Amino acid sequence: MPAKRRLIVSCVAALALSLLAGGGIAGRPTPGQDAVDGAAPGPRRAAGDTAHGAYLDYGPDGVSRMAELSRWLGGAELRVGHTYLPGDLWVNIEGAPAFLESWAEWKRADADRMFVLNVPMLERNEERVPDGQVRALLRAGAAGEYDDHFTRLAERLVGLGVPDAVIVLGWEMNGTTYTHRCGPDPASWKAYWERIVTAMRAVPGQEFRFDFTPSRGRDAVPWTECYPGDDVVDIVGMDSYDQPPGETFDDQVNDPYGLQKHVDFAAEHGKPISFPEWGLFRNGDNPEYMRRMLEWIDRHEPLYQTVTDYCPHGVWQCTSNPRSSEVFRSMMTELAAPDAPSPDPTPTATDTPDPTPTPSEPVPSPSAPSPSATDTPSPGTGAGPSGRWCVSVPFAQWLGPWLREREICFRH
Repeated sequence: MPAKRRLIVSCVAALALSLLAGGGIAGRPTPGQDAVDGAAPGPRRAAGDTAHGAYLDYGPDGVSRMAELSRWLGGAELRVGHTYLPGDLWVNIEGAPAFLESWAEWKRADADRMFVLNVPMLERNEERVPDGQVRALLRAGAAGEYDDHFTRLAERLVGLGVPDAVIVLGWEMNGTTYTHRCGPDPASWKAYWERIVTAMRAVPGQEFRFDFTPSRGRDAVPWTECYPGDDVVDIVGMDSYDQPPGETFDDQVNDPYGLQKHVDFAAEHGKPISFPEWGLFRNGDNPEYMRRMLEWIDRHEPLYQTVTDYCPHGVWQCTSNPRSSEVFRSMMTELAAPDAPSPDPTPTATDTPDPTPTPSEPVPSPSAPSPSATDTPSPGTGAGPSGRWCVSVPFAQWLGPWLREREICFRH
């Protein structure tokens, strides 16, 4: 952000704070307030080029909520749609879920939009597969046994008209939650990542960008040990929630594998940064974290950021974090302001939802957070082409007596 604009924003925020003392809306500080912010910037783009978005739901509801969230933010430009492929079965990792069609339609409607897709590297991804089995699976992947699954995924995405999707492959690999974790065999994990990227890049018409995204902190293994190489990584991301390690935001920055290391590492490798997942967590409703994280994003200009917006992380669909919600709304209204006014800037009664709206139906969200301090599970099931739906044993509690096999698929 230009220095003149920062000064104006800082002055306005200071005035707002004086008028709203005790109201919970955090203002924007003057540059340099964060003494810990010594990280080198990544590759530079024009100020304000960060693409903003949110994870609002994995399916069509998430698509429709993008416009609703934008209205709540005063017409803020939300250019990033973010969802996850289920990691239960290979057929779903290959792109079978029909909800991809909804996201592809949303992306195709505006060339400036970005579609971010988290892609598991292995099936049974949240079934707590033991390290020994994970090691064998990673070695099989490194030997090329699973290449065809990712070729089919690439063909599916190209066919849907989203050949430029950002692929967040094997996210949070430094943790313990996912079968696609790196710790049991980092060398095989890196070789397997390279096989996947090579297979997907070989599909005609593709323009994918691959995002290497660990969770903040060391966790089970230093995430730097999992980095597969500059030739197969386009973006260096980080999932960073308000939780240990790091009781304060300064701690989160200064942790040996924290936010500053993320920015420095990306700069050393000539890569832009991203924040595919971030938000509140174990430290509760924390407006100071929200303010500091948004300042960090503004200062370091990631390629994109998508806040995780469901309880306990969120600020729009979750009513449990009202003070953080006010900070997010106040700051994001400015950070993601559109370049030009909309044709009809006068809001109507239906265009201005309640400051903390309640969705019309419960928000499908990832399964309950794991005991791990840093890992956060991802969404589960999905529908295939032409309404074909495949689920596996972990969802038996939803399907009851109909589930007789490890995999069940049906059409509707």
